[in-house]
Amino acid sequence: MAENTFMLEIVTPEQILYKDEIQLVVAPAVEGELGVMKNHAPLVAALNIGVVRFKDGNGNQQRVAISGGLIEVIDNSARILAETAEKGEDIDVVRAKSAKERAENRLSQRDDSLNYTRAQTALQRAITRLKAAEAKID
Repeated sequence: MAENTFMLEIVTPEQILYKDEIQLVVAPAVEGELGVMKNHAPLVAALNIGVVRFKDGNGNQQRVAISGGLIEVIDNSARILAETAEKGEDIDVVRAKSAKERAENRLSQRDDSLNYTRAQTALQRAITRLKAAEAKID
Protein backbone atom coordinates (compact mmCIF):
# COMPACT_ATOMS: atom_id res chain seq x y z
CA MET A 1 0.00 0.00 0.00
CA ALA A 2 1.36 3.44 -0.92
CA GLU A 3 2.28 5.84 1.84
CA ASN A 4 -0.76 8.12 1.64
CA THR A 5 -3.41 5.61 0.54
CA PHE A 6 -5.90 3.31 2.23
CA MET A 7 -8.33 0.65 1.02
CA LEU A 8 -11.85 1.50 -0.20
CA GLU A 9 -14.47 -1.13 -0.90
CA ILE A 10 -17.91 -0.29 -2.31
CA VAL A 11 -20.32 -3.20 -1.97
CA THR A 12 -23.95 -3.74 -2.97
CA PRO A 13 -26.08 -6.83 -2.39
CA GLU A 14 -25.26 -7.88 -5.97
CA GLN A 15 -21.55 -7.14 -6.30
CA ILE A 16 -18.30 -5.63 -5.12
CA LEU A 17 -18.35 -2.51 -7.30
CA TYR A 18 -14.94 -1.16 -6.30
CA LYS A 19 -12.02 -2.41 -4.23
CA ASP A 20 -8.66 -0.66 -4.42
CA GLU A 21 -6.34 1.81 -2.73
CA ILE A 22 -7.41 5.45 -2.68
CA GLN A 23 -6.14 8.76 -1.32
CA LEU A 24 -9.44 10.34 -0.20
CA VAL A 25 -13.15 9.57 -0.15
CA VAL A 26 -16.10 11.95 0.35
CA ALA A 27 -19.46 10.30 1.04
CA PRO A 28 -23.02 11.72 1.39
CA ALA A 29 -23.62 11.01 5.09
CA VAL A 30 -27.00 11.72 6.67
CA GLU A 31 -25.43 14.53 8.75
CA GLY A 32 -23.65 16.05 5.72
CA GLU A 33 -20.70 15.20 3.53
CA LEU A 34 -18.08 13.06 5.24
CA GLY A 35 -14.44 13.07 4.15
CA VAL A 36 -12.02 10.28 5.01
CA MET A 37 -8.26 10.11 4.53
CA LYS A 38 -5.60 7.68 5.73
CA ASN A 39 -5.45 7.22 9.54
CA HIS A 40 -9.05 8.42 10.05
CA ALA A 41 -10.62 7.55 13.39
CA PRO A 42 -12.93 4.51 13.34
CA LEU A 43 -16.55 5.34 12.54
CA VAL A 44 -19.83 4.05 11.20
CA ALA A 45 -22.25 6.47 9.53
CA ALA A 46 -25.53 6.25 7.61
CA LEU A 47 -25.46 7.44 3.99
CA ASN A 48 -28.09 9.25 1.93
CA ILE A 49 -28.78 9.05 -1.77
CA GLY A 50 -25.85 10.88 -3.31
CA VAL A 51 -22.49 10.78 -5.04
CA VAL A 52 -19.44 9.17 -3.47
CA ARG A 53 -16.33 10.94 -4.74
CA PHE A 54 -12.83 9.60 -4.30
CA LYS A 55 -9.30 9.99 -5.57
CA ASP A 56 -7.81 6.69 -6.61
CA GLY A 57 -4.20 5.73 -5.89
CA ASN A 58 -3.06 7.69 -8.99
CA GLY A 59 -4.93 10.86 -7.94
CA ASN A 60 -7.74 10.51 -10.52
CA GLN A 61 -11.16 11.57 -9.27
CA GLN A 62 -13.90 8.95 -9.54
CA ARG A 63 -17.65 9.20 -8.86
CA VAL A 64 -20.18 6.58 -7.82
CA ALA A 65 -23.93 7.18 -7.47
CA ILE A 66 -25.39 5.40 -4.43
CA SER A 67 -28.92 5.17 -3.08
CA GLY A 68 -28.17 5.11 0.62
CA GLY A 69 -26.39 2.70 2.89
CA LEU A 70 -23.59 2.75 5.46
CA ILE A 71 -19.90 3.61 5.62
CA GLU A 72 -17.55 1.89 8.03
CA VAL A 73 -14.00 3.12 8.59
CA ILE A 74 -11.53 1.04 10.60
CA ASP A 75 -7.79 0.27 10.41
CA ASN A 76 -7.11 2.33 7.25
CA SER A 77 -9.94 0.65 5.41
CA ALA A 78 -13.28 2.17 4.37
CA ARG A 79 -16.20 0.01 3.35
CA ILE A 80 -19.37 1.43 1.83
CA LEU A 81 -22.36 -0.89 1.98
CA ALA A 82 -24.80 0.62 -0.50
CA GLU A 83 -28.34 -0.36 -1.46
CA THR A 84 -27.36 0.34 -5.07
CA ALA A 85 -24.20 1.78 -6.60
CA GLU A 86 -23.24 2.73 -10.13
CA LYS A 87 -19.95 4.11 -11.43
CA GLY A 88 -20.33 7.51 -13.07
CA GLU A 89 -18.74 6.31 -16.29
CA ASP A 90 -21.28 3.46 -16.56
CA ILE A 91 -24.39 5.63 -16.23
CA ASP A 92 -26.71 5.94 -19.24
CA VAL A 93 -27.19 9.73 -19.23
CA VAL A 94 -30.17 9.66 -21.65
CA ARG A 95 -31.97 7.15 -19.42
CA ALA A 96 -31.17 9.17 -16.27
CA LYS A 97 -32.49 12.39 -17.86
CA SER A 98 -35.65 10.56 -18.91
CA ALA A 99 -36.15 9.26 -15.35
CA LYS A 100 -35.65 12.79 -14.00
CA GLU A 101 -38.29 14.18 -16.37
CA ARG A 102 -40.78 11.41 -15.47
CA ALA A 103 -40.31 12.08 -11.75
CA GLU A 104 -40.71 15.84 -12.24
CA ASN A 105 -43.91 15.26 -14.24
CA ARG A 106 -45.31 12.99 -11.51
CA LEU A 107 -44.52 15.57 -8.84
CA SER A 108 -46.23 18.34 -10.81
CA GLN A 109 -49.52 16.42 -10.82
CA ARG A 110 -52.09 17.00 -8.10
CA ASP A 111 -53.25 13.43 -7.79
CA ASP A 112 -54.30 12.00 -4.41
CA SER A 113 -53.29 8.50 -5.51
CA LEU A 114 -49.69 9.60 -6.18
CA ASN A 115 -47.05 8.55 -3.68
CA TYR A 116 -45.08 11.82 -3.43
CA THR A 117 -42.33 10.33 -1.27
CA ARG A 118 -41.64 7.68 -3.88
CA ALA A 119 -41.67 10.27 -6.69
CA GLN A 120 -39.31 12.56 -4.76
CA THR A 121 -36.94 9.66 -4.11
CA ALA A 122 -36.98 8.75 -7.82
CA LEU A 123 -36.16 12.36 -8.71
CA GLN A 124 -33.32 12.45 -6.18
CA ARG A 125 -31.87 9.19 -7.55
CA ALA A 126 -32.03 10.48 -11.15
CA ILE A 127 -30.31 13.75 -10.22
CA THR A 128 -27.63 11.82 -8.32
CA ARG A 129 -26.97 9.57 -11.31
CA LEU A 130 -26.57 12.64 -13.54
CA LYS A 131 -24.18 14.25 -11.05
CA ALA A 132 -22.11 11.06 -10.88
CA ALA A 133 -21.95 11.00 -14.67
CA GLU A 134 -21.05 14.71 -14.56
CA ALA A 135 -23.86 15.41 -16.99
CA LYS A 136 -25.64 18.74 -17.24
CA ILE A 137 -28.78 18.73 -15.10
CA ASP A 138 -31.41 20.89 -16.82
